Amino acid sequence: MSTIKFHQDLKVFQKSFQTAQYIYELSKSFPKEELYSLTDQIRRSSRSVTANISEAWGKRRYEKSFIAKLTDAEGEARETQTWLQFAYACSYINEDQYNNLHNQYNQIIGMLINMMSQSEKWCSFSSLNKENKNA
Repeated sequence: MSTIKFHQDLKVFQKSFQTAQYIYELSKSFPKEELYSLTDQIRRSSRSVTANISEAWGKRRYEKSFIAKLTDAEGEARETQTWLQFAYACSYINEDQYNNLHNQYNQIIGMLINMMSQSEKWCSFSSLNKENKNA
């Protein structure tokens, strides 16, 4: 694993950002009556995945805070999957688009779960905090 200095270097950040941008472009074709409901919600939740990953990176000094923000990102990814299911059911996106995006979010969720289960590797400062408390 190469050294990651910034949250933008994380593959999960990059993947979630690209997927949110794709959803933004796709949602431009949603009906006008969905603007303040489905369109707004799917854009917000997809962007929130990426934003929570950024916040988690900034909170990695505290392992529990890091995990909490990644948990928020996972929840937003699952919410986005639900909005995608509505978009597909309403025929705003086709089956291939739905399946592709659903799979993209399954991959993002898997990456987030892996990060949470190996949080001690990502939280380089958490062991220092424990040592300082014991000193």
